[in-house]
Amino acid sequence: MKFLIVTAAALFFTSLSLEAEAARRDNRQHRQHHRIQEGVKSGELTRKEAAGLRAQQRKIRRMEHKAEADGTVTGGEKRRIERAQDRASKSIYKQKHDDQQRGDNAPQAPAHE
Repeated sequence: MKFLIVTAAALFFTSLSLEAEAARRDNRQHRQHHRIQEGVKSGELTRKEAAGLRAQQRKIRRMEHKAEADGTVTGGEKRRIERAQDRASKSIYKQKHDDQQRGDNAPQAPAHE
């Protein structure tokens, strides 16, 4: 009987841990998506840059769905997803700070008289 209780408790806490990890990954994806939206809104990202960053986010979501498909996300899968998220975060930062601006927010050239 004790074995069943211990096993049930272990399964319960494992499922909570997996849900917490999934929520953390989802929250990070949401924050990165928001950073991209803000970059477009502020003019720090061109439409082409934003499209590339969004494609990168979709690839990460596909990785997550594939990892979760069998009900178990292995340590290796977690590390690959985390590294992909790290690379995406760096890409967002670099694109937002590369001094390119969208055409509608670009500084106007001085008029020559």
